[in-house]
Amino acid sequence: MPAHQSRSRTRDRNNVLNRPEFISLNQPLARSSAELRSSSRRHSAQAGQFKQPQSQQEPQQQPQQQQNGNTRDRKDSAQQQPEEDCMQLNPSFKGIAYNSLLAIDICMSKRMGVCAFKTSSWGSVRSMVTLLAMTGHGVVWIGVTLICLTRSSTLAGQEVLVNLLLALILDIMTVAGVQKLMKRKGPLEVSPGFLDYISMDMYAFPAAHASRASMVSKFLLNHLVLAVPLRILLVLWAFLMGISRILQGRHHITDVMCGFALGFLHYKLVEMVWLSSNACQTLISIWTFSWSPFFN
Repeated sequence: MPAHQSRSRTRDRNNVLNRPEFISLNQPLARSSAELRSSSRRHSAQAGQFKQPQSQQEPQQQPQQQQNGNTRDRKDSAQQQPEEDCMQLNPSFKGIAYNSLLAIDICMSKRMGVCAFKTSSWGSVRSMVTLLAMTGHGVVWIGVTLICLTRSSTLAGQEVLVNLLLALILDIMTVAGVQKLMKRKGPLEVSPGFLDYISMDMYAFPAAHASRASMVSKFLLNHLVLAVPLRILLVLWAFLMGISRILQGRHHITDVMCGFALGFLHYKLVEMVWLSSNACQTLISIWTFSWSPFFN
């Protein structure tokens, strides 16, 4: 027997832990069944996390991609929207003042429309207000001017009437063009009448009746010799003409004010391009020559 084997055996015999009563100390600790089950579950869960198939990972990535795409689309649409559709967090002082005045104008105009319908608070005087407004229609004034022109026998009278007729045509065409451009509706849903359709008075801004009343009253005050009561009555008629359109719910207060200003500008323009007596006689002769076959 070799010497190193004998030495190892004697060493094992002398070791205290090799005795029968201490053999259990050299063996590894036995785990309980519960611990074994829990450890196996942990290992299986970790393996399942690391071994997920690609088909299960893709559905989780698709919603994230969709959300990213939606956020990008919203940002692009917000950038493409016009400035008027975007909410201004810090509006300017001019914008605040303009919106405030516009709100006051609409509110007061709606409250003043007391003759808009028969069931309104002042519905009993609606017919009188409508009759007053009819005296400011462009068709009525053009008809009256043509009748007076055919019966006038003086050159001065014909000169004034021809220029008045041109001023009325200018007023109707200008107001109709501005109304078509602005397309502002009245404070109340009131349908226009038959004469309004003929004179193209379809929208609210500017007020055609107020413009015509301002222009005609200024024109007559300047070119006709009238007594003081008639002058006061003419100015009062022009003022009541604008008020009547507000009471009917057809125009706002600002529409009437702008109409008065526009009528005054029409008067100034007609005075600048005033036609002489010879030019008026030429126009009258052309008009009578074109209409003479129908009267003969």
